[in-house]
Amino acid sequence: MSTEAKMLLNHAKTLRLHTGNLVNRSRLKKKCPGSPSEELQDCIQATLSDWIAATKLPSMDLPDTLDCSIPQATDAITPEEREEVKVSVKLFLCEPVQSSIRDAVELACQTLAVSQVDSVIIAPPGPLEGDNLNLVHLQPAWEELEALVRSQRIVAIGTSDLDKDLLEELYNWAQVKPSSNQVNLASCCVMPPDLTAFAKEFDIQLLTHNDPKELLSAATFQEAMQEGTQDLNIADWRMEWVLRYSVIVKSRGIIKSKGYLVSARKASP
Repeated sequence: MSTEAKMLLNHAKTLRLHTGNLVNRSRLKKKCPGSPSEELQDCIQATLSDWIAATKLPSMDLPDTLDCSIPQATDAITPEEREEVKVSVKLFLCEPVQSSIRDAVELACQTLAVSQVDSVIIAPPGPLEGDNLNLVHLQPAWEELEALVRSQRIVAIGTSDLDKDLLEELYNWAQVKPSSNQVNLASCCVMPPDLTAFAKEFDIQLLTHNDPKELLSAATFQEAMQEGTQDLNIADWRMEWVLRYSVIVKSRGIIKSKGYLVSARKASP
């Protein structure tokens, strides 16, 4: 790893990584990742090593928040094409920090040069061992999403992996109702009939997904950091959140761009 990159990483407390548009990234295209987790791990490694290769020390002070992105790989949306595309986001929270939702959505808007995201689906951090996911776990994150709908940063908000009872509890409590709920096909090949009936009655779209419960373990993320920086002694970094976006051309249903934004913080020694 270059001395410049080492100095920047040693100084920084927060890391914001953007993979750029994966549809165009030829190096990642050659290999079909087997799962969302492998895809994310590959992207983190590739982005870090590209960033290190291109990095130069800033003329000013070293920043506390390090922006690891490859400028030419980013796909900003022009005002002319904004009407023609749908920007969808899935946000995986690795830590229960409410401000991360706002930070993640703001960064997505900034990265894609849009003022508003069409839909955000939230995958809340799993409950502690032995606990079941319940409404109390979901409420703080949902309130943050509702605030972003009110400030017109997001149009529609949805959930992931809620069963019928929890979805109904959330629906009854929420001021801004969930517009969709993602169901993992690995856990059920057929949509549960009670969930289907409830969703139909209250006009909630049921979608399918294949994301694992934990998108990337802390150990795998640390490994991706080590491989990407070629430094086995790199400080301990922890993921705060992962945001996956896709920009879909409405008329043709094709994905114009997709990518990941990752936020990590250096664990205090």
